[in-house]
Amino acid sequence: MNMNDMIIVSVDDHVVEPPDMFTRHLPAKYAELAPRVIRKEDGTDVWDFQGIEIPNIGLNAVMGRPRDEYGIDPTSFDEIRPGCFDVEKRVLDMSANGTLGSLNFPSLPGFAGRLFGTLEDKTAARVLTEAYNDWHIDEWCGSAPGRFIPLAIPAIWDAEITAAEIRRVATKGCHAITFPENPVPLGLPSLHDEFWDPIWRACSDTGTVVCMHIGSSSKLAVTAPDAPMDVMIVLQPMNIVQCAADLTFSPIWRKFPNVKIALSEGGIGWVPYFMERLDHTFEVHHEWTGADFGGQSAAEFFLDHVILCFISDPVGLKLVGEHIDVNKICVEIDYPHSDANWPNAPENLLKEFEAANISDDDINAMTHLNAMREFQYDPFSYRAREKCTVEALRLEAIDVDTRPTPKGRRFPHRKGLAVSELNPTA
Repeated sequence: MNMNDMIIVSVDDHVVEPPDMFTRHLPAKYAELAPRVIRKEDGTDVWDFQGIEIPNIGLNAVMGRPRDEYGIDPTSFDEIRPGCFDVEKRVLDMSANGTLGSLNFPSLPGFAGRLFGTLEDKTAARVLTEAYNDWHIDEWCGSAPGRFIPLAIPAIWDAEITAAEIRRVATKGCHAITFPENPVPLGLPSLHDEFWDPIWRACSDTGTVVCMHIGSSSKLAVTAPDAPMDVMIVLQPMNIVQCAADLTFSPIWRKFPNVKIALSEGGIGWVPYFMERLDHTFEVHHEWTGADFGGQSAAEFFLDHVILCFISDPVGLKLVGEHIDVNKICVEIDYPHSDANWPNAPENLLKEFEAANISDDDINAMTHLNAMREFQYDPFSYRAREKCTVEALRLEAIDVDTRPTPKGRRFPHRKGLAVSELNPTA
């Protein structure tokens, strides 16, 4: 395939919410509850929510920075690339990267919207959740029709309220919701508990995809507090492997077979081994554990219900076809996080596709067709297909400077950073 002819839709990017995001979406009586941005004496910007400070951690918004400036220190809005929080600049950055569409996970409320659930007043918490979703759908996504796949956050403390919100946002064209890959570390019932059934029912009824992102449980795979940060970064996808096992043996898909779950930022190279392990476990143990997949193999059952997502996965791509169904795979960019495939996603993806001998039809499936089908996303109703290619989009962003721009460090670079330093205020 000619790289310039590719059409790329990313099902995993992130937004750094702008300071004025709640201005137009909260009823006046709740305006004082809204998180607000304050600048600290050291020059960093933080969100203040009921006395809780939530910084914009540098590692979550490093696009446009040299890699030697990556770090976990708090930042200010003027230190991060405007495309992180300015939707007009974001669209230009997408076009400069040859990316047509993007699904954006939240930053401020946490991947699973857990911040608002800390309020004792759950009516106010619900209003804030709805306001966030209205901002995201109507302003962020609505500012550039056809360029974004809207993603709602849940009222994670209440399954019935979340189910109602899923149905509400579906009427606004949003058919994706973020949800923790493991609710237990958040003090909530597990994926095996019927507590969540109203959510799965609402997703089934509305065709809403449940997006479970690594780290959305607030708990990453950590071996020891003094382990180097590199260990935690390497092990991040292990959360998704654990989640995949939980889902397969949970009652969710047996009770609600139409529910699709995206394993966001989990990669694909582990999937063939995982499916072999599922089938081995079923064959050896089902007679005493009672596992039952309705006549399917455990691996078939798992693969029928998931959307697999990858940023860069050369080994996984070599297993597509014989070991992984290509129609289950979507690509990710991860802008503006440190693993992001920006601004060279087309070049990097094509290199991996060619190394794995992926056909043009399979490239199209993974780069956009699967995402369009699974997320009810139709960009071609807004733009002619020929205007959606890498080449056409980059021509719309020829003035965008994608070169790394040093900003200078606020603190000295520290080698040997330990996992325990990830949240210095904890």
